[in-house]
Amino acid sequence: MAKHVVAPLGEIPPGGRKLVEASGRRIAVFNLDGEFFALLDRCPHQGGSLCGGIVTGHVESSTPGEYRYSRRGEMIRCPWHAWEFDIRTGKSWFDPRRMKVRSFPAAVAKGAELVEGPFVAETFPVRVEDDYVVVEA
Repeated sequence: MAKHVVAPLGEIPPGGRKLVEASGRRIAVFNLDGEFFALLDRCPHQGGSLCGGIVTGHVESSTPGEYRYSRRGEMIRCPWHAWEFDIRTGKSWFDPRRMKVRSFPAAVAKGAELVEGPFVAETFPVRVEDDYVVVEA
């Protein structure tokens, strides 16, 4: 799988997201408190853009009338029909074994670690000999 530079680190603040295109796919990149996750920007239900959805948490209830809110900011809700997916894994909460969004590895890399290219100018060795500049071609 090819690596793609999507943005400077400061362009996606904690809690933020950015829609990018890589290898012909629309991918939503999320920053969860400094950890980055990437999901295909397509809800498997009917194709809604997940990047345009609401980021929320998870609500659980063990008994009627009692609710527990957890995982704040770790769930994305499709804007079309409110299907919810875990940003960390792409799995749906309602049927995690069968229904999920494709996830992609995402990480932060130092600028110096990134591969140059794909275009590289042809270079030639240069040296100075007795006050003359010499190029080897």
